Amino acid sequence: MRLPIFQLDAFTSRLFAGNPAAVVILEEWLPDDVLQAIARENNLSETAFVIPRKDYFDLRWLTPKVEVDLCGHATLASAQVIFQHGYTSREQIVFQSRSGMLKVERKGGLLTMDFPARPPRPIDSDAAVTGALGAEPGELHASRDLLAVFDSQAEVEALDPDFAALARLDAFAVIVTAPGDSCDFVSRFFAPRAGVPEDPVTGSAHCTLVPYWSARLGKPVLHARQVSSRGGELYCEHRGERVMIAGQVVEYLRGEIDVQGLSTRRGPT
Repeated sequence: MRLPIFQLDAFTSRLFAGNPAAVVILEEWLPDDVLQAIARENNLSETAFVIPRKDYFDLRWLTPKVEVDLCGHATLASAQVIFQHGYTSREQIVFQSRSGMLKVERKGGLLTMDFPARPPRPIDSDAAVTGALGAEPGELHASRDLLAVFDSQAEVEALDPDFAALARLDAFAVIVTAPGDSCDFVSRFFAPRAGVPEDPVTGSAHCTLVPYWSARLGKPVLHARQVSSRGGELYCEHRGERVMIAGQVVEYLRGEIDVQGLSTRRGPT
């Protein structure tokens, strides 16, 4: 069995920037351990697995260690593959996922994702978070992830966290953020518990960042940058219970995975 595979850089207009994701096209689901083995072998922050259906696409995302409930950059990469390689003739894609129905629209040079909002709630300061980050945030909030808010972009860029300590926190991941020097806000994203010490650009984090910054700045349309070493750019809009997250994608490679030597038979369910 040979599976089409693509690798793309998401949330960037140039190669070797943004967040790399793998996209694997399937005809039907393989056993979970095979999917996990492929994601582990790819060793990217996420591998997306896509099954074309009649009117929609099934979509799952796996890190090298676990399956996740939502991933922005690998969704954007999946949409680019579908549009670019003829898996649809439409200008809008519907994905079915663990986070429900997700839509991606192609308009101009951008792909725009329609994702659920995950607004954060303020919580008390936490010495364990401060210790893991190596700096004390001015505010701490919680959603799926912890959100640590700093005063300046320079503080966010200078963080050198203790990843082992971050992995011991009771949170899927930690987002750090601050006002941007040349955009509305910047962020970084740390998820060592999921096998991703620092994610280069994180669409799902903006399900929390966009409601926070929209309320703080008093405007729905926001321009964001993720200031990892690779960097990425996102164009966002807060629409109540949904957030629009847009960006560009560049294809890096395409090929095939030969899984002939693996046992791909499903066991009893």
